[in-house]
Amino acid sequence: MAEEIEKIFPLTQRVKEAIAATPRELFVPKGFERIAYKLDALPIAGAQFISSPLTVAKMTEYLAPIGVDRVLEIGCGSGYQAAVLSHLFRGVFTIERIEQLVLEAKSRFRALGYQNVHVRTDDGQNGWIQYAPYDRILFSATAKMIPQRIFDQLAEDGMLVAPLQIKEKQIITRFYKHGERIEKEELEECDFVPILDGVEK
Repeated sequence: MAEEIEKIFPLTQRVKEAIAATPRELFVPKGFERIAYKLDALPIAGAQFISSPLTVAKMTEYLAPIGVDRVLEIGCGSGYQAAVLSHLFRGVFTIERIEQLVLEAKSRFRALGYQNVHVRTDDGQNGWIQYAPYDRILFSATAKMIPQRIFDQLAEDGMLVAPLQIKEKQIITRFYKHGERIEKEELEECDFVPILDGVEK
């Protein structure tokens, strides 16, 4: 699958190895295992989707996960993106608003022995202040704006990658934090589920 992705989007060796080391069939719903390695998004519980492997690869590359330590993911879903990140970061902190998805993701991480992935149920727009600051922050759902409290949890010279709703389009956008200054770079159009407020028990 990593080889198929690389035909479309160039991968660094570290990201390629992280994708190759992550068993995607364990993160898709039962009955979908035989198509787990196709480059397609698939439905999961809670009317959500597991992103296509191509999208996960792109978001991971856009984080520039080299020489950094901790990442916060907003929108855990099935846990597949966090699992890929676990091979690249010492600490992965991921938040999901739908409790059923959190329980399923925790079970998968335990089964795989991923001890550096930490999951909590919360509105991801609150972030996870307890373990801040983070070298990288990744939104795995589309936001209309990035709350200031999320930028406050980003380390100095840190990077945040998020799909943003800009008029009728969703654009993967990368933010760089330099003191009080936030720089913004638009990367490409995308299609993610939207961030929703609150928690679903």
